[in-house]
Amino acid sequence: MTDAELDELIVDCPKLYHMAEKDSWPSIRDYGLLSTTALMDLYDIDGSDRDRIERRHRPASVPIIGSGLPGAVVRDQIPMSDGGLLKALPSRITPSDWYALLNAKVFFWLSIERLHTLTGARTYRDDEHDVLEVDTRSLVTAHRERAWLCPINSGCTKPFPHPRDEKAFLRIDEYPYAHWRKRRRATERAVELAIDYSVTDIADHVVRVVSKRGSDSLGVIYERGA
Repeated sequence: MTDAELDELIVDCPKLYHMAEKDSWPSIRDYGLLSTTALMDLYDIDGSDRDRIERRHRPASVPIIGSGLPGAVVRDQIPMSDGGLLKALPSRITPSDWYALLNAKVFFWLSIERLHTLTGARTYRDDEHDVLEVDTRSLVTAHRERAWLCPINSGCTKPFPHPRDEKAFLRIDEYPYAHWRKRRRATERAVELAIDYSVTDIADHVVRVVSKRGSDSLGVIYERGA
């Protein structure tokens, strides 16, 4: 991807979206937006408990606690399954490897339509979520060297387990934007943006935090400059 293509992507997708647990914004603001791996490190979770959370499928969200830290929740992975991943991944990559790969990243959607597909899914549509709206240009400028782009929903194998491997994630400079420009509309040329490990300065890039249920906005939790 050239700088001009990146600028085009940012103009077409000026906001990134992250669905977080209800009432989690204060902790995210104070500690940053952390991957599952970063949460395990912060909360000093190791051994079999860590392996269960980080390298195995999570059919339900997992509450975690740590001394002197606020309670946190590691979200479920209901849209994925071991069986789906076995069909989607090459034989050299196990489902455990894929869970570990995803758990080491912080993920954002590049379109509100993708966000609403997730918040409106049967599993989540009745729940409230804190949705972070992030300035794309600000985040990419600050974390470009740690950013990845992905053309698929890497954390979903339902209803069809699209083929994938570790090369689904490419650094911005390596991403074949011109290829996807010919094949997809503007907001679908990259589906996910991921950052390695954590975004500790996420509060510097958040434009707004909205409480949402499905595609409905229930209220504004935070707005920059308000």
